[in-house]
Amino acid sequence: MMYFLLFYAVVYMGNAVYGTYIPVYFQSIGASPAQIGTLLSLGPLVAVLAQPVWGAVSDRAKTKNSILALLLIGSGAAILLFPLSHMFYYLLLMVCLFTFFQTSVFAISDAITLEELEKHKKWSFGPIRMGGTFGFAAMSVTFGFIAKYNIHYLFPVYAAVMFVSLLLLTRFPAISGYQSGGSKMQLSVLFKNRKLMTYMGINLILQITLGYYYSFFPVYFREIGGDNVLLGWSMVISSLSEIPFLLFANRIFRRFRMTHILLVSSIASALRWFLFSLTDQPAWVLPAQALHGLIFIVLSVTMAMYINREVPKELKASGQTLNGLLSLGIARIIGSFVGGFASEAFGMRSVFYYNGWIAIVCSVCIVIISMKADRFGSGKKMSA
Repeated sequence: MMYFLLFYAVVYMGNAVYGTYIPVYFQSIGASPAQIGTLLSLGPLVAVLAQPVWGAVSDRAKTKNSILALLLIGSGAAILLFPLSHMFYYLLLMVCLFTFFQTSVFAISDAITLEELEKHKKWSFGPIRMGGTFGFAAMSVTFGFIAKYNIHYLFPVYAAVMFVSLLLLTRFPAISGYQSGGSKMQLSVLFKNRKLMTYMGINLILQITLGYYYSFFPVYFREIGGDNVLLGWSMVISSLSEIPFLLFANRIFRRFRMTHILLVSSIASALRWFLFSLTDQPAWVLPAQALHGLIFIVLSVTMAMYINREVPKELKASGQTLNGLLSLGIARIIGSFVGGFASEAFGMRSVFYYNGWIAIVCSVCIVIISMKADRFGSGKKMSA
């Protein structure tokens, strides 16, 4: 399992480099908030189209490992093309090309890891995924110092991270696609699972607010006086805040209902976005970053574990990529594209405030869904 741990540590370093600093790079070459929002939303639009394709291909491939290797190579190669031109339409094309490969990396990685962990009951997903937390934190602060001198190092550093990830992948056991032997199952099976669709819908709403955060927090943080080094430290705080949940993820998942877990994430989201909107001092943003450990990691890990438990084995990769389509595709499109124009119209501070109210509404919906489920369960018991 050590190679899985190291793989997550390294591959999430790439997420720290690109996800945190690409908005800063776009800003450094003169892109407006609306242009940044457009650039960061078109990529997820491609992801909406690519995620089902990669999921289906993985489920039908001889090994899922070969598909993940292709995604890592494609991501690393595409990133090196970014600095060749600053033209807006060229950057649009590069974002689309890069995202076509990059957005399915984590979904396929989770599918491979979770399937292998089923064979080793003494290992759980949380501690393995925690490697990604440490890798993200380490690279966030390290690249923060590098970016202070030259943001353009973003591209070779990301490519190097993908290369090391590829080397680690070669040490994984082969995980076959369960439909490679001729057994076929349609994706529509997933849409008939009402609970799965409900949880994915809740996740989508909360991920929309996160989509805005990922696209515009680096720009907003610099706007209120933070520099790249402090930005890196803010990402360290958000990363390390994930550790408590990851240590107890399996226990939490077994003990608490999904609606209760999602409710905690929703309330934490509302509090975080309200705190962002109430300060104009970068130092006061840092404590709010600790709430990240109750939002992104909780949503991503519990959804991945739920899908692996509830989805038929023939559709495990497709289930993970469908969730990725919503959380890394549609949610990022709305958060980036709509968020970009909303930022120009109302200001980033106001948009964070509005996101807080979106999370509040989501919390109310979760409570209603949970109460209806309780009444339905009670009705069944009485009739029995």
